[in-house]
Amino acid sequence: MRQTKTIRTVAGAILALTVIVVFSAQTRTDPAHAQQAIASPQQADPKLKLLDPNDTVVLLLDHQTGLFQTVKDVPIRELRANTVVLAKIARLAKVPIFTTASEPGGTNGPLMPELAEVAPDATYIPRKGEISAWENEDFRKAVKATGRKTLIIAGVWTSVCVAFPALQAKAEGYNVYAVLDASGDMSEMASQATLARMTQAGIIPVTTNVVLCEFQRTWARPDAAAWGALYNELVPHYRAVSESYQKAQETALQPKK
Repeated sequence: MRQTKTIRTVAGAILALTVIVVFSAQTRTDPAHAQQAIASPQQADPKLKLLDPNDTVVLLLDHQTGLFQTVKDVPIRELRANTVVLAKIARLAKVPIFTTASEPGGTNGPLMPELAEVAPDATYIPRKGEISAWENEDFRKAVKATGRKTLIIAGVWTSVCVAFPALQAKAEGYNVYAVLDASGDMSEMASQATLARMTQAGIIPVTTNVVLCEFQRTWARPDAAAWGALYNELVPHYRAVSESYQKAQETALQPKK
């Protein structure tokens, strides 16, 4: 009996090893299989493409001054500055902007005033107590009415005000991007856990600069200077590069004494 069991064990090991060898050989010799293995995500899934401003809506959710005081994973100054630039990017690209706030008359506080200043044509949609903006019927209908299927979402907190509507919209068939540096959470752990949850659901994490570059796409456009100004505002070091380059050009054009 013991000898029979040993023979079966050895036979099973040999069979498993044979399967591994055959599979490895196919991977090396089958060009189609090899090509599939190294295919980029964009080749594998046609939905993973660059952002198209003509199919996009920007949702700025709950950027409220009361909630800002609880944010610990990003400096508040950067959070506010990135949110402002994100709104300016959307305006320059003629992308609809929707804003909302949860209980703006309570401890969460009003929306940051900069949004009204830089995006006066953004559509503000009040809620009736819903924590997730997507559960507000007016908000959901307004987004649907645009006919656009790509959502760029930023907000405070990332784990709630961004994640909840992002997950719900994704489940309804929208392509959803979360702008992490224009969002904030109560801790780094909270934002990291949320990032993992959203990416597992197919939500794509990006930064404000990514949105800027993908919307612009080329410097060969009549409004290139306006896009350049946004880079200078978003990235102070880039502004320093621009200023030094401009000064060098001016100096080069001056007549030599």
